[in-house]
Amino acid sequence: MIGGWRAWFGGARTASRADSERWVALDVETSGLDVRRDRLLAIAAIGLQVDWPRQRLQVRLGDSFEVVLRQQEASSRDNILLHGIGVQSQRNGIEPVAALEAFEAYVAQAPLLAFHSAFDEALIGRHLKQHLGRRLANPWVDIEHLCAATHPQVRARSLDEWMAHFGIVCPQRHQAAADTLAECELLQRVWPRVAAECRDWRAVQRLAAQRRWLPQS
Repeated sequence: MIGGWRAWFGGARTASRADSERWVALDVETSGLDVRRDRLLAIAAIGLQVDWPRQRLQVRLGDSFEVVLRQQEASSRDNILLHGIGVQSQRNGIEPVAALEAFEAYVAQAPLLAFHSAFDEALIGRHLKQHLGRRLANPWVDIEHLCAATHPQVRARSLDEWMAHFGIVCPQRHQAAADTLAECELLQRVWPRVAAECRDWRAVQRLAAQRRWLPQS
């Protein structure tokens, strides 16, 4: 784990002007794949520093966050075998209100990126609305859309397929912290083409939006 208690000891941030050049890549673990009913179990995130003049994207491992949300009832055995968050870990997690407030403070105003981000955005948004009565105002970009827009010749869709294309090895897939690190490495692989076409976050959003016009394999 990156550190479930970092939400309390050094992980939280306040908004700053530097957030315009700070992105956050994230991944979630859930009790299933139904965004309307399944529960948010854990969030892991890593900060990225963008230097537009030098066209650099740096992964900031020291700027990381991870939290397991306390569950009244643990998820199914098959679900636990997938992500590895056991019954005791789920029952001993951080209360959802405190965990989500810490996550809000950590991301501050940073743009958010995730692979197939619509799922992460929906799950986090539903739980924030349920427990805090609000949603994040942060903009999102789907990493898969950036991959497809910058490498249209590659017929990959899943995270595993894109990792295989770039030779990225993730020793523990379906674990939020490990998957987030893999996403960061994937972003670095496509970054040269992103930086060649973009000069700010809005341009990155426009580039990702081109994904919808690409032919499907």
